[in-house]
Parts: sequence; C-alpha cells; structure tokens
Amino acid sequence: MKKDQKKAYLYGLLAVLMWSTVATAFKIALRYVTPLELLLYASLVSTILLFFIILVQKKLAVLRTYSVKQWARSLLLGALNPFFYYVVLFKAYDLLLAQEAQTLNYTWGITIAILSIPFLKQKMKLRSLLAIFISFFGVIIISTRGRLQTLEFSNPYGVALAVGSSLIWAFFWIFNLKDERDEVLKLFLNFSFGFVFILITNLLFGKLQLPNWRGILAASYVGIFEMGITFVVWLKALQFSQTTSKVSNLIFLSPFLSLVFINTILGEKIYLSSVVGLFFIILGIILQNYKKKKLKKV
Repeated sequence: MKKDQKKAYLYGLLAVLMWSTVATAFKIALRYVTPLELLLYASLVSTILLFFIILVQKKLAVLRTYSVKQWARSLLLGALNPFFYYVVLFKAYDLLLAQEAQTLNYTWGITIAILSIPFLKQKMKLRSLLAIFISFFGVIIISTRGRLQTLEFSNPYGVALAVGSSLIWAFFWIFNLKDERDEVLKLFLNFSFGFVFILITNLLFGKLQLPNWRGILAASYVGIFEMGITFVVWLKALQFSQTTSKVSNLIFLSPFLSLVFINTILGEKIYLSSVVGLFFIILGIILQNYKKKKLKKV
C-alpha cells in the first residue's frame, strides 16, 4: 500500500475519536442491560460486522487454508478476547465511575511490558522499573481518589477488575503477536469463538432476554465502535503511515478525550485524581516505550 501520511493521520484521528466515546457508551448501556447481556449483544453485532468486512475485502476463502492448529489458536484467543477480557471489563465499569474504569484499564501498556519479560524474553531495564513504579503510582492515585494518606480505596473489587482486565489484554496481545495471520481474519475468528463462550455463559448464569430498544442501541454501538470497525480503521492508519510512531502516539489522546465525553454526556464530575493519575500512567507507558533509535517503516 502506498504511504500517505495525511490519510494516516485522518484514519488515526478517526479511530481515536471513536475509541474515546466507548467508555461513555459502556456506562449508558449498563443502565439498560447487565454486563453479560451487553457482552452478548455487542459481540454478536461485532461478529456480524467483521464477517461483512472480510466479505467485502474478499478474504473469506482464506479461512479454508487455515490448519487445525490455527483454528485452535483462534479458539483460545477468543476465550481471552472477547470473552474473559470483556466479562471482567464490563463488570468493572458496572462498579466504578467511567473515568476510573477507563483510566485503570489503560495500565495495559505497562502490563504488557511486565509480561514481555518471561514470554518474549525481554530484559528488565532500570527504565522499565521506573516506568512501572510511575504508572503504579498513578493507579494508586485513581484508586484512592487522591486519599494517599489513608490509602482508602473507593471500590477495591472494581479496581481489581479494571486492572485485571489490562492483565488479560496483555496476555491476549502477546499471544496474538506470535500469530502472523491477517489481523482482520484473526479478529473475526476470535469473536466468532468468543461469542459461543459468551452465549453459553448467558444461558448458564444470565437471563437470555431481548432488552428494550435503548439497550439494543447502546450494545450495538459498543459492538460497532469498540469491538469492530474502529480496529479496522486503526489498521488502515498504520498501513498508510510512513512510520508506526507517527500515528501510534495519537492513541494517548484517547483517554483525555474520553474524560471530556464522560463529563459532558454522562455528567460525571471529573476528579483531579483521575486526571493526575492518568498523567502518571501515560508517563510510565511513554517512558517504557521510549527508544533512542527511530522506528522502522511499516
């Protein structure tokens, strides 16, 4: 694909804008459906959408060439994401303020760095230790809402789920990194298998009922813009970009834009602790990923 930096920025900013709305969408959806119901209907919409995307891209026939081992890998990855990841994440959003859940979930950047040591055989440098400490300090600020003297957590269970979701995502990212198949096809298979797990879980532990139109609309929005089309738009941005760094840094706009939507649409008062904590988390991620050498072209 021919490089076009203007198109790369356009696609990148569009993806960031869409991702910035999903924390607000989660909380709105959870007013009308349970976390399990939200996951069921959102993943169904996402799976259907991804099917039509690979149909338009004429990639459907490629699925026939996959080996049993590759299908089994997709089965396991689908158990991690969307199943386990969103079960934990949506429950965290159900228990916490949107600003807290989305910011704590953002620790995936540091969690990946930690898990890369045993799984990708990367060395732990002093810079990495400092980055982890800085981000962890941000987590403490958000979790206690700035009450550092008493270390009184606002909702320990919700905090554990939000941070735990980043751990699940990190495992998924590392295992997915080793899979060199087409990204959109992998995502479609993950959601196809994940949906089966989600459906079984709803049958066993939930109530399989059709929510009202507000719940359906909110769940559909989550399925389209959190789980489906936004990822494809982001891939386009990376493909058009001259270097990954020119668009990858745009992702740091997302949590701050998200706070704006949370405040204006949900009406949540944004705590100073959320902004300060987010700053420390992102500072740790930037420090962890900083490299003196220029990134290679895509």
